[in-house]
Amino acid sequence: MSRIGRMPIDIPAGVKIKIDGRQVTVEGSKGKLTREFHADIKITQESGKLLVARPSDNRLHRSLHGLSRSLLSNMVDGVTKGYEKNLELSGVGYRAQKTGNMLTLQIGYSHPVEFDAPQGIDIIVEGTNKIRIAGVDKELVGETAAEIRRIRIPDAYKGKGVKYAGERLRLKPGKAGKTATKGK
Repeated sequence: MSRIGRMPIDIPAGVKIKIDGRQVTVEGSKGKLTREFHADIKITQESGKLLVARPSDNRLHRSLHGLSRSLLSNMVDGVTKGYEKNLELSGVGYRAQKTGNMLTLQIGYSHPVEFDAPQGIDIIVEGTNKIRIAGVDKELVGETAAEIRRIRIPDAYKGKGVKYAGERLRLKPGKAGKTATKGK
């Protein structure tokens, strides 16, 4: 039996959960999330806890058991606490600016790059080189951060680009570094 799938999910005060067949709706102070789960996975609510059960031990049911429980737990956490990812711009002249729902990035291209935030995502620009992406859906927050990072991935030699806050880059030494160590 899945160790993760067996663990019950505690429902905090102020969170409403509606189970309608395969579809589960979780509503809290931060927002509302709806997701449809596999038909074989049984989700029940009893005494302030959510329980996820599988019908058999075949490979598909075992893999869906832990996944469904994790997705439900992320939904409950999202509507109560929310999720956020932080990005940093590193490079001379690299700037971020927010206008309405549009994020404008000047990151070394000949033109400014505009990124439109998806519904349910808040983008906050702190200073000129820090971006915070916040929302209730963990999957959407992570995907949005990855899309923004994909616009200008940090290069391997100078580290210029968009990176996650706290991300450590392994920089290559370049031509001068190779010859300096080879001669000794």
